[in-house]
Amino acid sequence: MASSQATPKTCKVITAETIAKGLLAEVKETLAKVQGPQGAQPTLAAFLANGDPAAAQYAEWSKKTCEDNGFTFDLRTVDKEMLEEEIMKANEDDGVDGIIVYYPIFPQNPTHDKYVQETVDLSKDVEGLNHKHLHNMYHNVRFLDPPDNKKKSILPCTPLAVVKILEYLQIYNPILAPGNRLFGKTITVINRSEVNGRPLAALLANDGATVYSVDITGVQLFTRGQGIKHPRHQVQDKDGWGLEDCLPLSDVIIGGVPVESFKVPTELIRDGAVCINFSSYKNFDGPAVKDKASIYVPSVGKVTIAALLRNLVRLIANRPSKEGVGKDILQAKSEAFADD
Repeated sequence: MASSQATPKTCKVITAETIAKGLLAEVKETLAKVQGPQGAQPTLAAFLANGDPAAAQYAEWSKKTCEDNGFTFDLRTVDKEMLEEEIMKANEDDGVDGIIVYYPIFPQNPTHDKYVQETVDLSKDVEGLNHKHLHNMYHNVRFLDPPDNKKKSILPCTPLAVVKILEYLQIYNPILAPGNRLFGKTITVINRSEVNGRPLAALLANDGATVYSVDITGVQLFTRGQGIKHPRHQVQDKDGWGLEDCLPLSDVIIGGVPVESFKVPTELIRDGAVCINFSSYKNFDGPAVKDKASIYVPSVGKVTIAALLRNLVRLIANRPSKEGVGKDILQAKSEAFADD
């Protein structure tokens, strides 16, 4: 006689550390190839000007990961009034390979933060926040140097980290052509900030997904159109929509709300959905979400740092090669992270 009890659901909880290991191994291997045996240890200059304890903690994690993987992490704590001048010095310093700035610096004046982002030289913009990198990302342009197509654009670190997590979880379909590998997937991103949520929605839509982008003002649909007919994503307001409309449709739910009290309504999560949290707060009710989700990734921080180092190696690969450099290094530079 069959049991009347329901079969227990199994939810895999996958940590950021598990996913980051493979990415960091790839970073070290690629760095060795693009630099050759005589390459110097790369230096990442990090500017802290906002006094934010969370940013300071992130800087500590970044420092440890850098040092564990053959990079120098140079944390520079500066007054916000001196930040632009100090960034300009780092731009001119041949000993600095990449620059990261911890935002927000001017929370009451976001336009000033945008100005600071433009101060970082394109060739050292490890965060992908320069207007050229952002323009390419939103317009689904992968390279900085068409038609040669040898220098890849830099993508913002947290959105790139989420993409790498989805690849690790095999949400991307390798059978489909690059750029279309999320076709058929519906994803909700709960955050539409200019640094994380909007770029992430754009990246996922440009890769073929149907993306619902949600913030306090409402819902927007990011998509390349039915049958992915457009070369880049289009945006449409979904008037009157809320989480109750998006979540039951979603194969993947990504939480990024920077508010401690916010929780994704568990009852709206589709059975078997993949749930990923990139907020510093727990956007999902941990015990409850495991009864609904097939996979739960409770944080992404260590993958974000791996993505940061991946971007730094890409900047090094994008540099003009010195005269007389070997063919093996030239080939390695052209093939660095070729799957992106």
